[in-house]
This record gives sequence, C-alpha cells and structure tokens, in this order.
Amino acid sequence: METSRDPVERPCRKRRDSFGMMDGLDEDRSSCSTESSGGSGVSSPEDSDDEELGGGGVTHITHSSSLTLIKTNGQVYTYPDGRTGMATCEMCGMVGVRDAFYSKTKRFCSVSCSRSFSSNSKKASILARLQGKPPTKKAKVLHKQPLMTKLTSCSQHQINQQGGAKKSVAVDMFDWGRYLGHGDVTGAPVSCFKHVSMEKWWRDISEGVRLEVLNSDSSLPMKVYWIAAVIKLAGFKALLRYEGFDSDSSRDFWLNLCVPDIHPVGWCAAGGKPLVPPQAILHRFTNWKSFLVKRLTGSKTLPVDFSSKVQESMQFPFKKQMRLEVVDKTHLCRTRVALIEQVIGGRLRLVYEECDDGTDDFWCHMYSPLIHSIGWSRSIGHRFKRSDVSKKLDAQLDAPGQLFAKVKEVDQSGPWFQDGMKLEAIDPLNLSTICVATVRKVLADGYLMIGIDGSEAADGSDWFCYHSTSPSIFPAGFCDINNIELTPPRGYTSLPFRWFEYLMESNTVAAPVNLFNKDIPNHGFCPGMKLEAVDLMEPRLVCVATVTRIVHRLLRIHFDGWEDEYDQWVDCESPDLYPVGWCQLTGYQLQPPAVNAGSRELQSSASKQRKKSQQYRGQKKSLCLSVASSTAHNLKLSN
Repeated sequence: METSRDPVERPCRKRRDSFGMMDGLDEDRSSCSTESSGGSGVSSPEDSDDEELGGGGVTHITHSSSLTLIKTNGQVYTYPDGRTGMATCEMCGMVGVRDAFYSKTKRFCSVSCSRSFSSNSKKASILARLQGKPPTKKAKVLHKQPLMTKLTSCSQHQINQQGGAKKSVAVDMFDWGRYLGHGDVTGAPVSCFKHVSMEKWWRDISEGVRLEVLNSDSSLPMKVYWIAAVIKLAGFKALLRYEGFDSDSSRDFWLNLCVPDIHPVGWCAAGGKPLVPPQAILHRFTNWKSFLVKRLTGSKTLPVDFSSKVQESMQFPFKKQMRLEVVDKTHLCRTRVALIEQVIGGRLRLVYEECDDGTDDFWCHMYSPLIHSIGWSRSIGHRFKRSDVSKKLDAQLDAPGQLFAKVKEVDQSGPWFQDGMKLEAIDPLNLSTICVATVRKVLADGYLMIGIDGSEAADGSDWFCYHSTSPSIFPAGFCDINNIELTPPRGYTSLPFRWFEYLMESNTVAAPVNLFNKDIPNHGFCPGMKLEAVDLMEPRLVCVATVTRIVHRLLRIHFDGWEDEYDQWVDCESPDLYPVGWCQLTGYQLQPPAVNAGSRELQSSASKQRKKSQQYRGQKKSLCLSVASSTAHNLKLSN
C-alpha cells in the first residue's frame, strides 16, 4: 500500500510550473482517479480505522447481514461468535482452532502476540472493538485518563501525573470550527493577549491574506495544495476559502494558522509541491495559472519565516527542576517552595518541594502573580512555610529573579494603605463575587494582606496577598457605581448594604480612592467574544469560555455550558486567558462546553470543596450609595 502511494512512481505526476501547478493536469486527472479508486491509492474508511488502531493495515472488517468476516493476512475467516473449539487472538485478531493457540488461557495465536500484548496495550483493544465489546482490562487504562490521548507527546507526562488524583470530564477532541460556525461567533483577537506566544508577530495576519494549504477535495493519491484566503479570524483560527469559490461559502473551513502545512504563497513552487485546484471547481477555468496571476496580484501572504517564528515562540525561559516560591493552596496566607515539573505553552506545573510522589501540585502561568523568586517572602515580610528538605539536589536551580513578572513600583512614603482600611476585593475562593474586604497587614514593596469581612479564619490563614496596583482590589463604592453586585459580610443584617452605614458601625475608614490602580488599557475585548480560559478554581483545566461583561479592565468570564454561578471576574491582562486555538498550538487539553449543567460536578468537585459554603450575597443594591456620591467622579472611568 505504501508503495502505491509514493508520488514518485505515480504516472499521473507531471512537471510543475513556477506556481507549483501540474502541467497536463486536466488530461491525466481522470486516469489518476481511476487508478487510485482501485484500492491502492486512496485509503478507505476501513483503512484509516485500522491505522488508528495501530494494526498497520493488517486487520480489516467487513459486515454482512448474517455474520462478520475477518480478513487477516490475506485469508478470510468467519467470526466464530463464541462457538466451542474456536478462538480469536486478542492481539492480532487471528481466528483459529482453540487447541492450537498459545498459553493456558488460549488468548494468543503465538508467542509473539503474547509478548506484544504486554508491551503495547493499545493493540490489545483490537479484539474488543471487533466484537463490539468494552475494551479489555488492560486497555481500559487508556480510556480511564481521557486527557492522555489528547495531548501531544510533550504533555503526556503532565496528564499522567495529574489524572490519578483528580477527575475530569471524559471528552473527545473539541472542534472549534464547528463551534464557531461560518463566522457567526466572534473569537477574541490574538492582539488581546499580550502574554501569548506569537502575539507580537500576529500583526501581519489579517482578513484577505492568502495561504497555501492542503487541498482536501482532490482524488489524487498524494498530498496536494491549493491557495486559500482568510475570510475571518478567531484567535489563532482562521476561516478559509479556497480560491475559485468566490462568494460561495459552502466549502469554507477553519484551520489553526500555527500548525504544520500552512505556508505562504510560493512555498509549493519553491519546494516542488503540487498546487492543484479543488475538484468541485476544476471545471470553472481552463487556465488556472492565469486565474492565480490575476487573483494574487497585490495580495498579502504570510511572512516567509512564519513557521520558524511559531517554533521560536514556543521556547520558554522557565525550565524543569527550577525552584521558586508559590502560594500555598491550602493556606493562602503563606508561600512554599515548589519545583517546576513541566512547562507547556508557558504554563507551569509546580510540585511542592516536600511532596515525594508528585501529586501535591499546582498549575499557573509563568507570568502569574502567585509565583516569585526564592527569598521574596522574606524580603517583603510575607508568611512562608519552611521546607523540611535540608538541601536541594544538584539538578535543581533557583529560578532567576528576572524571569518573573514585574510589578509597578509605588511610593509608600506619602499617604498609604493602613491596617484596618476597608475596600472591595475579588474573593480568591469564590471568583464570581466581589466582597467587602479589609487591609489586614501592609507589607513591603506595595503588597497588602487582604481579608474578606465576615469570612475570615481566626488565625488569618485565609488572608491573601494582593499588590496595591492589583486590578483585583477596588475602592469602596466601585461595585455600586458600576452596577455590580457586592457581597456583604456574612451575617450582616442591615440590608441593603450601604458603605456609609457600614463604616460608621464598624468605626473604620475606606482606603483612599487615589491609592488604587485606575489604568485602563485598550484591551480590545468585547462582550460575546470566545476564548480559552483557565478555571482558576481548578487551575489545571483550560475551558471554552465567553466574555459576557466588561467593566473598565475587568472581564466577566463565563464557562460555556455551566451555570452563571461558576463565572469568574478576571483582569483583561490576566495570563490565564488565551485565544481560540491556543490549546491546539501548545498541545494542552481543552475542556469543551458541558453537555448539561449536572456534569459540572465531575469537573469541579474539588472546586466546590474549596469554595466558601453558603456565601451570603445579600440583596441587590440601589444605584445610589451615600459614600459613593462623594467619590463617583473619581471612580467613573470610560470603557
């Protein structure tokens, strides 16, 4: 079969011109199609299925009305359907006399199949698939961890480590193309994600750009290409249309522009690759070369070094076994030392230093505000859990300080935050809510320890650290002015909540408005845009999501298919947001929209345990607050 697919030996392969088009294509195309239809040129559905099963094209399945035939090594056997005296090899599918089979259980036709079964559990499922039964016990291991079969080889270890301890929704590979449709849904542009690979090179990509892509509508027994135009962009995905279809959108298709087999115009001619028009429009023109000259004159294409830029953008400074400080997920008020176990697309899988089996891990982006260089906690006065590990191994290296995200320098010599000041803050244990909060401790370099009023532990173990310039803290009255529901302290009975009354009752003061970050970047997000977002309550998961609301630089992220209570407030420059197609580019597993709301329990059982129980939100507030009226002109910022 492989020999017959070799384009060098095919009689229909002709000399190519400067466009890469094949001379004499029209004359010889019918003969090529006839020859390929003979079974040696184009794979049948059965052939492709065999390759997926790892059978190498050895085993083929055909169906009849009465019984199943198995073709093995050129011989045809009638499937015994459990009749005594017959057996089927669980490795290769060979059917034969049971007594002639190998081993006491008569499961294999030869010693070779018996050994191959133990070394390759994927092939062990062939028999089960032929019989239409569940996979064998050994093959179930592959299906038990659905993420393992979805990631590229660079990320399989990641899923193997995390899959045993946490549950995930069993899914097939998510198809963004079907979800986006024919341009009805808008994906956030790559320019919105400054931290993402390829962002700085994406300015050359726009609608109307021409590319050379695989031609999926060809009867030729070889890979051929054709030119397509970008109709619409959605993140890294592009809606493409083959040249020659003009206004006909019936054959439009979505492709990730950063994957292989996407090339600039001229690549086929330079590399001697065939440039062949789709069969559906082959009759429209007799001189396709002239058509391309007219159509491509003055058009744009990808940069020549685009593919090398993609590869370059996938290199990251953080390396495996580097040491750093990260927030302790069990006690948010302190940090711990962790080791980088894996780097995927700039996302880090961290394992706490005292964990021997690698199960106590934490996921975050390399630009996350939750990670710092070794010694950071001591330098600012932050709580730190000392490790029992006496010394680091030779392979371990402290991550250099210049690799971490830098925060804006602040001047603390003048009026500054003080212990006890009130403000509003996103609750890190329930990211769908903005709560009444208090500055519990002022640290060095502009860092603050914040506590949620009415929900704090007596020992302060649930305090969390925000920088004074963090977009997750707001002055008193921010929610009311922007029509956001503010969560009052648990047990607070003077409802509706009013800041002026609360400050009087608690004998406290609100943090001055001018101490908060009021910068609003031109982020480019709009309500309704699709993207891929980290579920910060279960940060190993990246999910299909939608921007549902924008308040200045604050985005309301909704996870498609889940209830609104799982929404999360995220900053527009958060490193936990990614454009459509990012997971495919990096090899990370993308969690699709839930089929129904009830399945959320599988994905976020750990999230619910961490969320504060029965968080009281109070009644929706009126649009005017006493304290807000005096500060409205300072807080009202244009979108």
